Amino acid sequence: MTETITSRPVRPSPSAPPVLGGLGLFTVLLAAALPLIDFFIVNVALPTIGADLSAGEAVLELVVAGYGVAYAVLLVLGGRLGDLFGRRRLFLGGMAAFGLTSLACGLAPDAWSLVLARVAQGASAAAMLPQVLATIQATTSGPRRAKAMGLYGATAGLSMVAGQILGGLLVAADVAGTGWRSVFLVNVPVVVLGLILGARAVPDTRSPRPEPVDVPGTVLLAASLLTLLVPLTEGRAAGWPLWTWLSLAAFPFAAAAFYAVERRADRTGRTPLVPPSLFAIVSLRRGLLLIVPFSIGFSGFMFVVAVALQQGAGLGPVDAGLALAPLAVVFFLFSVAGPRLVSRYGTRVVPAGAVLQGLGLALMTLAAWRSWPDLGMVELLPGAALAGAGQALQLPVVFRVVLSEVPAARAGVGSGVMITTQQSSLALGVATLGTLFLSLSTSLGMRDALVTTLLVQLVAVASTGLLSLRLPRTVA
Repeated sequence: MTETITSRPVRPSPSAPPVLGGLGLFTVLLAAALPLIDFFIVNVALPTIGADLSAGEAVLELVVAGYGVAYAVLLVLGGRLGDLFGRRRLFLGGMAAFGLTSLACGLAPDAWSLVLARVAQGASAAAMLPQVLATIQATTSGPRRAKAMGLYGATAGLSMVAGQILGGLLVAADVAGTGWRSVFLVNVPVVVLGLILGARAVPDTRSPRPEPVDVPGTVLLAASLLTLLVPLTEGRAAGWPLWTWLSLAAFPFAAAAFYAVERRADRTGRTPLVPPSLFAIVSLRRGLLLIVPFSIGFSGFMFVVAVALQQGAGLGPVDAGLALAPLAVVFFLFSVAGPRLVSRYGTRVVPAGAVLQGLGLALMTLAAWRSWPDLGMVELLPGAALAGAGQALQLPVVFRVVLSEVPAARAGVGSGVMITTQQSSLALGVATLGTLFLSLSTSLGMRDALVTTLLVQLVAVASTGLLSLRLPRTVA
């Protein structure tokens, strides 16, 4: 079917739903790429940032964690606000704020200013990104929705790898003497372009029955995520002080309180931030269970490889970033072929993808064991290519599964829940696998720490493959 690409959003009749044209889809996918690129782009820039700003390891981890935690904590709220005030308004406002906070990151005079700017940048991303999926859900249907969701999944996966590669290239290029600052400043012209296109091509949608913000639920969700993610990301670098253990001990109580409040609100007819009844949708529940181990393993892998190649194998930021270029290239190629494979084989491509990813990871583990410290793109190429193919067969399909049966009226909260799950898991992966790797590197050495961490990630890949066997055979 030929899709008309317009420069303006289609103006439907009053009875017809708004339609997302080709240019509008490009714009929202561009916005979807920005937050994920920025989560990973700093991995290869951290050594340069630390040297330039005289920042210790604990502060550098906050540069990563501050962004990721603020992003994860506010995502569901961002989705709800889009349902309430209009998704286009939140999309454009969040994008503008993302550009301004990126500029603040790039101009930060010291490490703590950078941390604060990164927290604000994460909050801006949380306002912008839920509107992307909610807009796709509200303005497409049938094959067009399947195509758009497949492109969203491909964009998300490619962005996570491309961010690390782009970070290395920008740091080494030292554009106009900006050094590491260019990894943030590069967002500014992209945001300007996105705002121009968004104002012209993204239709305005909102929930037909806008629901008020659930303040108790928002506070308790924030408390739950903060008590889990902050101590895990900062604990090792800070020497595991008492507050980290107290925070982790408080997590189950905060999570239980959040669930109780949301369940009570759902039962009494009020509007919870995350309606427990939403999890009655089997496709959503099973898809979220797949996102957790996939995202934990993926983000942990990207962080650990970036550190190991630079601090252990002695590679510069460009070589460290380009070491995973084969993964990005193959991911893109298989993402293009993915929709045809899904239409023919259904969700059976997901466990097949997990097998390919596991084989690729095993090959990279073997390469690290045999070739260390001479480890680079050539040694990692076979494994990275297989892993990229496997990831491309999983992530776009799982995203489609999660939202396939979510009603359009709940598109904002559904997309917020999915992205919160993904982002929390990404942050958790850096915290857990990163902490494991850095702790083992002091006792076992860099090579054995890398091999051990990669073997642990294989467990996450295996669990993803097993869980994917329970997916529905077809997906809308």
